[in-house]
Amino acid sequence: MTVTPRITVSDGRLEARGRTVLSGVPDNVAAAHGSGAGLVDGAFVGANAGEAKSHHVFTLGTLRDCRFLCLFRFKLWWMTQRMGVSGRDVPLETQFMLIEVPPAAGDGEDGEPVYVVMLPLLEGQFRAALQGNDSDELQICIESGDKAVQTEQGAHMLYIHAGDNPFDTITAAVTAVEKHMQTFHHREKKKVPSFLDWFGWCTWDAFYTDVTASGVKQGLQSLSNGGAPPRFLIIDDGWQQIGSENKPDPNVSVQEGAQFASRLTGIKENAKFQANNAAEDAADDEQAPGGLKRLVAETKAHYGVKQVYVWHAMAGYWGGVTPSLGTGMEHYEPALAYPVQSPGVTGNQPDIVMDSLSVIGLGLVHPRRVRDFYGELHAYLASCGVDGVKVDVQNIIETLGAGHGGRVAITRAYHRALEASVARSFPDNGCISCMCHNTDMLYSARQTAVVRASDDFYPHDPASHTVHVASVAYNTLFLGEFMQPDWDMFHSLHPAAEYHGAARAIGGCPIYVSDKPGNHNFDLLRKIVLPDGSVLRAQLPGRPTRDCLFSDPARDGASLLKIWNLNKCGGVVGVFNCQGAGWCRVTKRTRVHDAAPGTLTGSVRADDVDAIARVAGCEDGAWDGEAVVYAHRAGELVRLPRGAALPVTLGTVEYELFHVCPVRAVTLDVSFAPIGLLDMLNAGGAVEECAVNGGGRDAVVLRVRGCGRFGAFCSRKPVKCLLDSADVQFRYDASTGLVAIDLPTPEQELYRWTLEILV
Repeated sequence: MTVTPRITVSDGRLEARGRTVLSGVPDNVAAAHGSGAGLVDGAFVGANAGEAKSHHVFTLGTLRDCRFLCLFRFKLWWMTQRMGVSGRDVPLETQFMLIEVPPAAGDGEDGEPVYVVMLPLLEGQFRAALQGNDSDELQICIESGDKAVQTEQGAHMLYIHAGDNPFDTITAAVTAVEKHMQTFHHREKKKVPSFLDWFGWCTWDAFYTDVTASGVKQGLQSLSNGGAPPRFLIIDDGWQQIGSENKPDPNVSVQEGAQFASRLTGIKENAKFQANNAAEDAADDEQAPGGLKRLVAETKAHYGVKQVYVWHAMAGYWGGVTPSLGTGMEHYEPALAYPVQSPGVTGNQPDIVMDSLSVIGLGLVHPRRVRDFYGELHAYLASCGVDGVKVDVQNIIETLGAGHGGRVAITRAYHRALEASVARSFPDNGCISCMCHNTDMLYSARQTAVVRASDDFYPHDPASHTVHVASVAYNTLFLGEFMQPDWDMFHSLHPAAEYHGAARAIGGCPIYVSDKPGNHNFDLLRKIVLPDGSVLRAQLPGRPTRDCLFSDPARDGASLLKIWNLNKCGGVVGVFNCQGAGWCRVTKRTRVHDAAPGTLTGSVRADDVDAIARVAGCEDGAWDGEAVVYAHRAGELVRLPRGAALPVTLGTVEYELFHVCPVRAVTLDVSFAPIGLLDMLNAGGAVEECAVNGGGRDAVVLRVRGCGRFGAFCSRKPVKCLLDSADVQFRYDASTGLVAIDLPTPEQELYRWTLEILV
């Protein structure tokens, strides 16, 4: 049977389902449909220049009058979002586009938009990125990063996919590309490390590079004493053996990578950690373990830590590995390499770290020895009891492709070596990828399952906090197809702490802080962390709601950001006022553009949770659209008829969390909906199962976890409630239908209850 493609290029137009996306398409641009392209809804677009070069810019056509979202690299390391309506709004280094194509007059498609995803790809040794120009033309740049690696065409440099649901269309597009390229795997096929379900602490902001073994233990003890025990630990930068042959200019301020002039001189821990236990080691009859090994053992035995990760840069350290003789690093064949950045990256935001390294050089382990380097480093860490690594400064590898086959080849070689080493040494797939927002990596990652979602949490930059929350949510639209996004650490004792904590609680991401010992807000942490150190993590990567995809909640002065996620028996919508700051393409930095953005009003609907019908008990279509919504900060429960909206008003750097629970019939005249632990930020994460009319009686049987106030909606006061088969007291508010039960705190981990509500 002949199938008619829905993405076509003909007569100077690129069309999706019969609607024009690009006009004025040049003759050298063509579409191809293959078995890996989804056949009907997808196509590869390519172009021919007729001249072999290492860097090409092809014009694809004119883009106007369509709302779109771009995710682009505003720095070498990180992406952020930009919205627009014409080609000139597309930034350099755009790696993802979602376009809303409106219906034309006479389309006869009930006025519904078509969503088009554009993914610039890797093809051979070339990497593609989108950009626009002042003539509203959409262009694609392909480059190898090595002048000796040239081509005259890119036949499959852009993949385009169309659909009716934006989230499903994004997933379908990435899945089609996965099948075509066969160089990476989708997030759902990867093993997720177990640390994601536990509360964590990172040493970075607490100590920066001055971290010591005693400081690590102080931080763990401090949090545990307050009832928020960390169960995973990241020992960040500052534990390694480093040296510097080049001193940075003392008059130059470096925001990140202050140690960029230093290079790795050994794979073991530095003297700060070894010296910590020297006296005790000397008293042992047998050969005592090293400092790092002893520290890791103590964190697990005395502080209940389950997973310990340590930091290292992709190249070993910021300045790579020392090429100096006599250090023991010679067998990795390090040699000085001088980074060369893409014009697209430098056109957005120059980086002082890269500017310096381009002069003093980076000690690059030869690609043929990088498997040995990672293998020996990780094997040593594993012998010390370390469970995984946070691998930072990854995108620097793309700048070192000259003489090594180009940026794609060297990035893939390093990532293949990294993933092979992680698989050997860390069986829980223990790896967090950081500073890695380039498609060279994403389309080469077969195993890595956790990725930092945005630029850092900057505790001392007031302009950064709204920017951070907006960026992690929009970046997750793309990154979340490849890995579980990590929304970074935050401080529990900080003016924006609740704002950040609320975002992490519904992001589906790992939740960890970087508090200094003794500087904690335990009232906030108790809304995130259960007494056993576990967290109520949402099921999916948290993403903006459909009505936020093309608005600009950081810059337009009118929009609130709404982030949706699923729990097992309900959904959650976090609403955030993110207005006031953003990355500026003129000044090429993040800046405050409205110092007093003021109060904004929006609304929340049950179907803001895009996949709400997928929750337990609703897949069969029995749900009629009625829901109850519990507002966390307001403490209010509201019953919403199908299609109804609930207003929300927020001031600057304010948030509210709405727990959305489908209403289900228990009997002909009694309806019910579970909410969860009312005092936790992600209340619905406590509900694991909900069965109606079990055991032949009018009842709801719930499997729940945690302790504290548990809430549910019931349209009539229950006859009784049973907790693990024993009668339990409950409170009932007839005006709202709220049933509240106090769950005790047993002395066991991940405790679960069977709760029966008889009606």
